[in-house]
Amino acid sequence: MDFVYIYKIFNFLPFVGSALILCVPNIRGTNQIVKNIGLICTTLIFIATLYIWFFFNKRTNRFQFIQNIDWISEGNLPIFYENAIDGISIFFILLTALIFPLCLLSSWCIINKLNLNSLKFYIINFLILEFFLINAFTTTNLLLFYVFFESVLIPMMFIIGIWGPGDRKIKANYYFIFYTIAGSALLLFSILVVAFDFGSFSYINVFEPTNVFILNKRLQIYLWFFFFLSFAVKVPMFPFHIWLPEAHVEAPTTGSVILAALLLKLGGYGFIRFLPLFPYAYSFYSPLVFSLATLSILFSSMAAIRQIDLKKIIAYSSIAHMNLSVIGVFSLTYQGIQGSLFLLLSHGLVSSALFFLVGMLYDRYCTKLLKYYGGLVIKMPIFSMIFFFFSIANLAFPGTSNFISELLVLIGITEKSISLMIIAAIGMLFSSIYSIWLFNRLIFGNPKLSFINNHQDITKREYFLIVPLVFLTALFGIIPDIILETTYFSIKNLITYC
Repeated sequence: MDFVYIYKIFNFLPFVGSALILCVPNIRGTNQIVKNIGLICTTLIFIATLYIWFFFNKRTNRFQFIQNIDWISEGNLPIFYENAIDGISIFFILLTALIFPLCLLSSWCIINKLNLNSLKFYIINFLILEFFLINAFTTTNLLLFYVFFESVLIPMMFIIGIWGPGDRKIKANYYFIFYTIAGSALLLFSILVVAFDFGSFSYINVFEPTNVFILNKRLQIYLWFFFFLSFAVKVPMFPFHIWLPEAHVEAPTTGSVILAALLLKLGGYGFIRFLPLFPYAYSFYSPLVFSLATLSILFSSMAAIRQIDLKKIIAYSSIAHMNLSVIGVFSLTYQGIQGSLFLLLSHGLVSSALFFLVGMLYDRYCTKLLKYYGGLVIKMPIFSMIFFFFSIANLAFPGTSNFISELLVLIGITEKSISLMIIAAIGMLFSSIYSIWLFNRLIFGNPKLSFINNHQDITKREYFLIVPLVFLTALFGIIPDIILETTYFSIKNLITYC
């Protein structure tokens, strides 16, 4: 299969699937057809990413699978629809393609309750959102990155606002939209200034060996700050983090999974991807970023300990892990950036699994409040074993992917500052506290037999949904070179700009 067909699968299959779904007649018994179309489309996209992974050349820092289509050729600054993949973006594409079929499988029974029109809109939202995310991770055009970066808000807004189970979902949507748009308000301006200074929107040209493009230091300081605000909201960092716990609590399970596994990664990916554009600004602002990130880690870790909502505990845990990855990027060391990228991917797996598990409990008991749970090991032993595995993965236990990633980040930070490493390590200590505390209360607390007595352990569908995440979390923890070898040359190339 030629690489051009890969991009056709990425770019056209979601729209082909959406068109087929709209053509399904509104008669009884067609719900299953709509669900099958959505699952088949997302599965085909995942197979296409496996093809890319199989033929990806790990021994180069160059962009591969390049596609360049003339879009707006008039004027002095033409715009091309550009896609390419390197060692940094490939795993984000794989993660995106993996998460979406799992999300549809997770909601397989719940969407049976939707009428056909709502079901069509639900599946189409997921297909369009996957299109936006994959293109955000593959585009090498600065302007198109902004377009896809912002476009993910639209389908995510519908997922939270329409299918969220909570009473505060509209307020959560306002938080989500306001913070994200406010943070990105000046991003477009910064991209235009960079493009006019560089003479092109194409990011690939930055890496050309003959290119000597370097922004003026003063200009870097101003423009980078606008990039920073946009990515800091997505991560999120203190004080822009308020929207995330609210969005997680009010979103359906699949919405929480996509938020934690993919949307937050756009911020971390942006910090890594655009380092070559602002090398001086990264060093200039690193004390500010370290201060905000460490404050975010300590605050969110302590906040997680006092939460009584299962989703809020995982949401605050996500803030801590994402900010640890930001510290790794701004250490400007190979180990730090490598660990940061590894942590973004690992967190995508572990947080997805935890939200899926909480969703399984919510499907059975219709509550996310911790006080109603306890002694689940009595009625749900398989669930308890899986929850234990991801609890220790969340606290970076050896043998899991989080351990390798956080270890690399700490090594990278140590080269920068011993005191900063100690503060980050304290944050990891807090993660052990809230992870074990949550597991103990949920699985081994006082049995609430009057509440949990009438429900079964995980079903076969749920088992096959969670097993891939268990396998990958353990695999990357035992054989981390699967990721490290692929990202080595691309990250080494980034370091040359520091």
